[in-house]
Amino acid sequence: MKQQANVKPAEGKLGIMVVGCGAVATTFMTGVLMARKGLAKPVGSMTQYDKIRIGKGDDKKYLPYSEIVPIAKLDDIVFGCWDVYPQNAFQAAMYAEVLKEKDILPVRDELEKIVPMKAAFDKNYAKRLDGDNVKCSMVNGQCSIPTRWEMVEALKKDIRNFKEQNGCARIVVLWAASTEIYVPVDEKVHYRLADLEAAMKADDREHVAPSMCYAYAALTEGAPFIMGAPNTTVDIPAMWQLAEQTKMPIAGKDFKTGQTLVKSGFAPIIGTRCLGLSGWFSTNILGNRDGLVLDEPANFRTKEVSKLSTLETILKPDVQPDLYGHGNDEDTQYYHKVRINYYPPRNDNKEGWDNIDIFGWMNYPMQIKINFLCRDSILAAPLCLDLCLLSDLAARAGRYGTQSFLSFFLKSPMHDYTQGEEAVNHLYQQYTMLKNAIREMGGYEADEEID
Repeated sequence: MKQQANVKPAEGKLGIMVVGCGAVATTFMTGVLMARKGLAKPVGSMTQYDKIRIGKGDDKKYLPYSEIVPIAKLDDIVFGCWDVYPQNAFQAAMYAEVLKEKDILPVRDELEKIVPMKAAFDKNYAKRLDGDNVKCSMVNGQCSIPTRWEMVEALKKDIRNFKEQNGCARIVVLWAASTEIYVPVDEKVHYRLADLEAAMKADDREHVAPSMCYAYAALTEGAPFIMGAPNTTVDIPAMWQLAEQTKMPIAGKDFKTGQTLVKSGFAPIIGTRCLGLSGWFSTNILGNRDGLVLDEPANFRTKEVSKLSTLETILKPDVQPDLYGHGNDEDTQYYHKVRINYYPPRNDNKEGWDNIDIFGWMNYPMQIKINFLCRDSILAAPLCLDLCLLSDLAARAGRYGTQSFLSFFLKSPMHDYTQGEEAVNHLYQQYTMLKNAIREMGGYEADEEID
């Protein structure tokens, strides 16, 4: 039985402001622009293709998201971006070489109008990047890195100007830029909003990453923020407080595209079938700008933490010690290793190998090999679209803070680790959370259990 849904309609233009104008961002933008001209299909997008059951028995129906909840139309999207390189979105798309020229040229005019604003950038956080389209603070006639608070103020101004100049009713900010170096959570800076703001104003460059300035600016300007990299950015209590205070949704971390998508879907097969796991070795080769940045050990560490977290919440040694309690040096659980190797010839065509050592009846060993030859940006683009449209929907539905229902799209889902909460990484449980949230926002009963 449908109840009254209290979701504001998706009226007016939706501005999607993307941090980064590289392979993922330009593939996302080009695909949306081509799809709304009827020249391409948004394959892989849940909001455009998935159908959810509502009701039971004789009342059962399977409906697309847009018939359950008011989702912004592709025609209403306006793109903007920031990047350390000044090339417009057409030039960047051609340079990325993800899409063929014939799939970019029909929307060349629209892409050329998307010119990156100067990025809030600190080279210490991405040493392999060397662009000059960056915000600077003039000191004695010299251009230097702005203070963190100056970054915040400049980004807030960018958001306001973009919204006004493009006549947008609403804004969503999406991080599709490179992975920053790992910033460990520090209780003295990251647990209270007042402490984080004080650190920004004191220009604490060790504890405040540039991405935190983007998130702070977005939330205080009334825009949901989505973290598409494994950066700590909004995965800290101070940002949760800010999201509560501003009544804005946040989501993160890290787009779940290739290997981790496979892992979160395949690990449940091992668990459901009650097979044992001795070890899972994952390695990747990637040649795009993301691969270049991740070739720096400090940046890879951020990604490694994200990718390692998936298995541990699906196959739990403490719950099934016979099955998952052996394999490493301490013999407390299976051995799990993740590697990423920068390999320029492959560009965006990522290859992931998974070598899985399992065991069965009477502990007899078996192996599984998975070789996923995927296209990083082709898998990420529909996630960008879904995360933006669903974050906008959540804001209009009055949902704020961490949006757990978006975990389906993310590699290392946010959760309240201060209270011992555990992330849900099991793909099918995540999908149930997604469906239930759509049902609830549409005024229907959230009628599936998460077992």
